[in-house]
Amino acid sequence: MKLTVKNLKTLKKDATLLQKVAYNYVLDEWSNYDNKVNIFTDVPYHGCQSGTVGFLIYYNQTTAFYVKHKEEINTLLYEIMESTGLYSPTELFGDKWDKEDPLAIEDYNQNLLAWFGFEETLRKIGQNFEQLENYI
Repeated sequence: MKLTVKNLKTLKKDATLLQKVAYNYVLDEWSNYDNKVNIFTDVPYHGCQSGTVGFLIYYNQTTAFYVKHKEEINTLLYEIMESTGLYSPTELFGDKWDKEDPLAIEDYNQNLLAWFGFEETLRKIGQNFEQLENYI
């Protein structure tokens, strides 16, 4: 499928709540990029922690995002664990994961999971488009 606004809007119609946030991000950023592929590559390359995604910078934003999308983020986390064979957040996130908070009750791990959820959702959306085959 071609990466176009029309195709993004079509896919967005049947999207989950978390996916709709990612679709809205792409659509909002569309006019800021000459090469539309970079909308999808900038976030994974630089990570949400770089401030690339303006609504996921501060703890109050990321923790609210995590709480709102917790179920979908946990599903994504489980899918990644299944596909990689790494069955603990410490294995996946390395020293970024606070081992003292295995259930992500505190802000730090919720922040990490919010970024993970957004980045992974954006990556999955990008898989729909032929222009991104070599990037995702």
